[in-house]
Amino acid sequence: MILKDRKFTIPRNWSNTELKKVSSFFRGKVVNVSGWQDKDKEGDYYKNYFTSAEEYHLTNYISEARGFQGDIKNEIFLDLEKDLPENLIKKFDVVFNHTTLEHVFNIFKAFENLCKLSKDIVIVILPFIQEVHGEYGDYWRITPQAVNKLFIQNSFSLIYLNFSQIPRNSTYIFAVGTKNFDKWKKIENINGNKINNIGFPVGNKHIRNSFIYNTELFLRKNIEKFLLKKKKHQ
Repeated sequence: MILKDRKFTIPRNWSNTELKKVSSFFRGKVVNVSGWQDKDKEGDYYKNYFTSAEEYHLTNYISEARGFQGDIKNEIFLDLEKDLPENLIKKFDVVFNHTTLEHVFNIFKAFENLCKLSKDIVIVILPFIQEVHGEYGDYWRITPQAVNKLFIQNSFSLIYLNFSQIPRNSTYIFAVGTKNFDKWKKIENINGNKINNIGFPVGNKHIRNSFIYNTELFLRKNIEKFLLKKKKHQ
């Protein structure tokens, strides 16, 4: 159980650090989409990351779970696979979504809705390598190239991209898209930005340090030694 938790908590903490790099830049209305109780799983709330926000809102999937989700002020109930209500189009300056899209089968519609919600900024965290999880469905693993294409398809430009490379842990992608690229040059220049390395190998450290990989390597070497030894004695 400890190992399982580590696979989720360490990448989550990494993504929280990434968010802190950019969140204070943004003003206006911010929404955490499908944010459940808004907890960052480090003892804080994502609302507190956006220190310059004038308003902070939260969306969740079903109103029936209102009390369990925390009955948070400014909560909106939204199905990302349905057409976005007219009153929510371009309602927010910043749209934030953490590890939700892999659980939505119609990911293209969901990403489109994230972009429609925003006047300017969309922040997404997505898994690239992670074990299947969630009783509510788990359908996708997203590459940096796919994130870039999804932003372009919705008339956004990728301004910041990073991905975790933590051995023996899940690999997360952290990405920020904007409608006003020239306005956010300071974000483009933040340390860790890999938008110029979208094709860079992702996940090699995770795979090559995994238990399965090392076990396979050990068996392969020892089988080769055994076969060579057997051949010499024939």
